[in-house]
Amino acid sequence: MFVWERVSCWHKNNESHLIKLALPVICMVDDYAFSDPGAMTLEEKNNHTVMRQVWRLIAADMTQQAEDPLLFPGKASDEVLAKFPPTIIIEGEFDMFITSATRLARRLRRAGRLLEYIVFPGVSHAICLWPAFRMSEMFDGTFKKALQEYLHN
Repeated sequence: MFVWERVSCWHKNNESHLIKLALPVICMVDDYAFSDPGAMTLEEKNNHTVMRQVWRLIAADMTQQAEDPLLFPGKASDEVLAKFPPTIIIEGEFDMFITSATRLARRLRRAGRLLEYIVFPGVSHAICLWPAFRMSEMFDGTFKKALQEYLHN
């Protein structure tokens, strides 16, 4: 989330061209946690209460900032998204942010700013923290390849 806040600030200062690649690790970008839990995936439903608390701790005033793209970059206008840096989003199929990540990926693709949207099947949140799992190794390899492909070429 904080990466997106910085990107939004750089956009306001016409400095987003200074960022060669955005690779958000946690796609916490909108207020989906405040929506109807009945429509959520199991993982989203199991985590929405905690996520609501996290958002309330981050926001200075949740009511005033409800539509602010600095707090919720997923609510940025299409014009602002078109000025975002080239972006790669990597998610797990069962991550609590899968819906938010997918929505943002689609919007960035329409804006011409999405380079890749990678979803690891069968993976939940924070797979990179569990090095014993094969998917963690695949995540690390994908992350490194993305950095090599888009930053070193």
